[in-house]
Amino acid sequence: MGGMPLNDMPWWRWRSNVRSALHMLSDPLFQEEVWLAGAAGYGDVTDAVYRLVEDTWLDSWSADRYVGTIFRDAQEAAAVDLAVLRVLRILHQVGPDAPVSVYLEHPAWPEAVRAARQAHVRMTAADGEDPDARPSSVDVLRSLTRAV
Repeated sequence: MGGMPLNDMPWWRWRSNVRSALHMLSDPLFQEEVWLAGAAGYGDVTDAVYRLVEDTWLDSWSADRYVGTIFRDAQEAAAVDLAVLRVLRILHQVGPDAPVSVYLEHPAWPEAVRAARQAHVRMTAADGEDPDARPSSVDVLRSLTRAV
């Protein structure tokens, strides 16, 4: 995410947080090697969901509200909305403090991962970056969103 044009979108910091969350939620190998293994520096599922909805309130209203500020177009917003709904449904069923394994073993998790992947690929491609790059740590995200 380090190559993303910082001044491209008015609310690029929020876009960065949403992209970071979707990136982690969309990568099963990352989830296994980092979240399930308990590796430090990336947070957990709940942290990713928090980054996804904390400033945007996407748990309360549609991403379409942010077209032109966080999201480039209605299609990008719709992809994010679908991912948010899929992930939040699981979060509400298992609880925010559930172990990572409970999320990953949830029968709806693969669909949530697919929806997050679609949104992640759309946003990353629109920003001219590689959607298959490894997710950045929370420290890298923090550093990126402080810079300008």
